[in-house]
Formats: sequence, structure tokens, C-alpha cells
Amino acid sequence: MPLLTVFTPTYNRAYCLNKCYESLLRQTSKDFAWIIIDDGSTDNTKTIVSQWINEKKIIIQYYYQENQGMHGAHNTAYELCETELNVCIDSDDYMTDNAVELIVEFWNANKKNNYAGIIALDCFANGEVVGKKLPSQKEITLGEYYYSASGYGDKKLVYRTVVIKKYPPYPVFLNEKYSPLSYKYLLVDQEYKLLIMNKKLCVVEYMEDGSSLNIFNQYRKNPKGFAEYRKTAMLCAPNYKRKFVECVHYVSSSIICKNKYFLRKSPCKITTFLAIPFGFILYLYIINTSKK
Repeated sequence: MPLLTVFTPTYNRAYCLNKCYESLLRQTSKDFAWIIIDDGSTDNTKTIVSQWINEKKIIIQYYYQENQGMHGAHNTAYELCETELNVCIDSDDYMTDNAVELIVEFWNANKKNNYAGIIALDCFANGEVVGKKLPSQKEITLGEYYYSASGYGDKKLVYRTVVIKKYPPYPVFLNEKYSPLSYKYLLVDQEYKLLIMNKKLCVVEYMEDGSSLNIFNQYRKNPKGFAEYRKTAMLCAPNYKRKFVECVHYVSSSIICKNKYFLRKSPCKITTFLAIPFGFILYLYIINTSKK
């Protein structure tokens, strides 16, 4: 069995999925399998992937499901994954040519049971690192990087499958197609560190139809998923300031989904009560911004 599973959630991305496939063909190490989660595509994704499977150049597992959104596709990928490590490469992104080799060699040299996996770098097509590089230390949690180390920008996360499966799946709500992937990452942070590898593993292209560029629309269209995430984020917040911010977002999402019992359901009731005026202002901003 390979050490690594590369999984790719995709929805109507047949026009760009070939970049990811071609990057996997170029890998200097073949110690991986590729799982494609087709999240209800209506284009010719299945036909294209079938052709790749018939080529038998790399191990490919194709799974089709009714559209659930990115988080639902992640749930399925984690269920299907059987290798020691896994990494998500989005359908509009692709791996650097030696990414698998870097992951395999680094993990085999440094792995321990108290590590959840590896945190590494994303980059743009011109080689520029996305956001800030990782600090020059051995280990860190994702929360420590973004809050204590003042990090920013997407990073590539390679998780141990046994660790990521320990935690509850992403909540899926009727008529909602997005829930923050940080939900599981926050839970992992409470028990494990990530090994730092300041190497570029993934080339990202932020598409116009991607979730990264449509966050306010995501807030408006998926309020139950965000509200549920904020409850976890409150409990995992590294300081009171961050907890207050999470409460503000929780209030705004609760107003959008018309949950009049949000205060009763909050795990931090006093802070949530104090956040209500700010949450209402954020709600107005989200509604007005996402309609533009």
C-alpha cells in the first residue's frame, strides 16, 4: 500500500482537472494513490477520469456522490482513505514535481505518534510563496502559526489518516454546500502538533468560482455550517479577543439562518451576549456585500 493518498474534491472542473493529473504523472516518487471525489458534477468529469484510469499510469480511485459541497467531499475522502498520510489537492491546483518525494522522505525521517502530520507551503505558478513562510522551528499547530507567529496565507496540510479520522465528520446541513474545513483542524490542534517543512508542495490558482474568493457569499448561503463551526472555534480560541471575534461571527450567522435560540445554544453565553450588537452590524455588512 502507498504511504500517501492525494485526494481531490471536484465539481464541474473537467476543464482544469488535467493540470492536477499531469502533475501527478510527473511525480519523482510514485508512493501515492489518487482519490477523486466527484461531488455531483454535471460535466464530462467521469468520462475524462475513466480515460485516465484506463491508462493505468497511476493508482486512481473515482467516487461519485450527490452534491454536498467541499466539506462533504472531504468527509467521503477521509472515509475512503486507507494510507498512513493524506493530502488534499484542490481541482484547480496541482502538485510540484517532487512533492510526494519530499513528503515521504520528510515523514519517514521525522514521524512520531505525537505529530498529526506536516505543514508545508503553497505557492503561485511563478514560484512565489502564498502568504508568509513558516517559522524556523520543528513543530507548530495551525492555530499557533496564524495567531502566535502572525502567519497568513494558505498552507498545505498533510495529515495522518488515523488522526484526522478520530474527529467527527464535518456537519452537513440541508441546502447548504459549505462548512469551514478549519473545524477538524481546530480539533486536531488541541492534541497534536504539525511538523514544519518549509518546502513548496502545491501550486494554487484561485479560480473565480472558488470558495476562497467568495467568502461573503459563503457566509450568506451557508449560515448553519458557519454557526456550528463558530461554536467549536469559541472553545478552541487561543485568547479572549479571538473568542469574542468568533462570537460576533456566530451571532451574524445565527441571524442569517433565523435561529432565535442561538444564545441558549452558545457554549460561551456571556461573551455571545456581549457580541450581539457587533454581530448584527456584521450581519448587515455580509448581506449588503454578498449581494453586490
